[in-house]
Order: sequence, then C-alpha cells, then structure tokens
Amino acid sequence: MDSVPQKRYFKISEVSVLTGLEPYVLRFWEGEFSAIRPKRADSGQRMYRQCDIDVIFEIKRLLHHERYTIEGAKKMVSARGRELEPPRGGTSEVLKGIVDELSQIREMI
Repeated sequence: MDSVPQKRYFKISEVSVLTGLEPYVLRFWEGEFSAIRPKRADSGQRMYRQCDIDVIFEIKRLLHHERYTIEGAKKMVSARGRELEPPRGGTSEVLKGIVDELSQIREMI
C-alpha cells in the first residue's frame, strides 16, 4: 500500500488513483460492504475518509491477493470491525472487567 496523503476527505477519483481500483469498483464495494461509508458533499459527491480507504485496501487484499469471495471478504471485514469496536457497557464496566481479570491473574501466581 502506498502512503496515503494526510487529508480529511478524498474524492472518488483520488481514492481510485491511490488504490488502483476503478471508480465503479469502489461504488460497487460501497454497496456490498457496510464498512465503507463515504460522506456526501452538498453536491452529492462521495468524500472518503482515511478509515474508508483503510477498509478498501483490506478488501482489495482479501479479494485480489488472498482470493476470498465477496461473501468471505464480507465476513472477514465484519469480524475485523467487531474487533475494533469499543466494548459495550461504558468505561466503568470495562474497567471493572479489567480489574476482575487482573485479580484472577494475581490469584494464579
């Protein structure tokens, strides 16, 4: 993956050049993968964020290099998204879980 310029938003033509994918492929993947959610400018033009581009590179790797099917790539991208989601229940519950886990480890040693 080439280095992506530090910008907030990218037009579809810029993403096409960065990823080496045709705009129609990007539009198709947008419909297939819920993880790709470009914003829309007032003009209606798609404006991709860095996180969208990261997902596009991941999908490209899965489909073109790892030879996954669209369905298989959807499952992989979905699983990756769940790994990156913050745990539910708020910060206090997360911290309580960490403290409980550390207490269990202390008891083992």
